[in-house]
Amino acid sequence: MAQKYKQLTKDTDFGRYLKQQFKKPAIREAYDEEGLKLEIAYEINKLRKEHRLTQGELALKLNTTQSVIARIEQGNQNFTLDTLQKLAQVFNKSLKVEFA
Repeated sequence: MAQKYKQLTKDTDFGRYLKQQFKKPAIREAYDEEGLKLEIAYEINKLRKEHRLTQGELALKLNTTQSVIARIEQGNQNFTLDTLQKLAQVFNKSLKVEFA
């Protein structure tokens, strides 16, 4: 079994594999959704650092816990519009949601 795994790893071009998987609509949709979530998470992390806030300090401003902020920044927390609006207020930004 280990030898078969090594052979598969050695011979498989990940780009080609991914392209093949993207032909499946469900896979493409899941990938796109996670990518968007990670982009938002990255922006929140960047804004927090620009404002020189710790996760704990941001959590206090949002009336939540540090662990929730950590999950948000890792992309492991679903965002509600209310949460995103509160974040925008903390960072003195406007929230813009659009369908493109």
